[in-house]
Amino acid sequence: MASTPPLDFERPVVELEQKILEMRALSDTLDIQPQIDELQAQIEKLRAEIYRNLTRWQRVQIARHPERPYTLDYATHCFEDFVELHGDRTFRDDPAIVGGLASIGSNRVMIVGHQKGRDTKTNLYRNFGMPNPEGYRKAHRLFLLAEKFSLPVVCFLDTPGAYPGIEAEERGQAEAIAQNLLLMSKLKTPILIIVIGEGASGGALGIGIGDRILMLENAWYSVIAPESCSSILWRSWDYKEQAAEALKLTADDLVGVGIVDRIVQEPIGGVQRAPQQMFEQMRSIIIEELGSLTAIDHDTLVRNRREKFYRMGVWTG
Repeated sequence: MASTPPLDFERPVVELEQKILEMRALSDTLDIQPQIDELQAQIEKLRAEIYRNLTRWQRVQIARHPERPYTLDYATHCFEDFVELHGDRTFRDDPAIVGGLASIGSNRVMIVGHQKGRDTKTNLYRNFGMPNPEGYRKAHRLFLLAEKFSLPVVCFLDTPGAYPGIEAEERGQAEAIAQNLLLMSKLKTPILIIVIGEGASGGALGIGIGDRILMLENAWYSVIAPESCSSILWRSWDYKEQAAEALKLTADDLVGVGIVDRIVQEPIGGVQRAPQQMFEQMRSIIIEELGSLTAIDHDTLVRNRREKFYRMGVWTG
């Protein structure tokens, strides 16, 4: 796969990295290692400064980076014995939502999550991570299976939205999402939600009701994507940056209003720069969170989960 072009705000770092490559080519004939080390230190300092001061739109761009880990990456690197389960038993298997059984620590769990592709072929196969109704019905089946066998559920959210095609509407897109919201609100097993990339609208919420909601530092979660918001309000995508600021869709924003419970810090430069580090960190966090949730009886879990979502959006003037 061809290397991904750098994001606009990363270009100063990329230019310095190119200089280091040019200097290394000369290092066999010239003693310039001290200069290379100094330049490398400058790069790390500059990268840290850039990533400490990201705008909301820049975080949206990072969340969409094609080299970020997806659900199946976390399933195979954070868990053991992952076995994927397919099909909704009604229409077909939807590759945009994946799920299956796995182990982590002392827990046997059910994993469910959105899945994007890495290139044109796999993105077409995965429908760019946009689920059809059968994807949500597959998730519904796996949720019931998890409850039947008292398995905690771990959901990974990363979608630009549910598929808006007419065929999806004909097969009951809204009804499939609504059924999931109803089921997850009363499911008698722990549910851990982790926003790992894009969390757009009902497409994300359709597998997003849980006891604890975690969010990666550079992910976003909102009722609408910035471009779509800009298109509605200004009849143009040109105001997407202003829309992102107004939507307040970052992890910091959502912790502040009680939507998200915990921010998962990413390596400087984004999780795509050090995926193995993130897998190890995520594994520890999931084990910790499940340890707390599995200690709570199921009736209390459901009551607390409902109260958590009842509190969202309440306005007291």
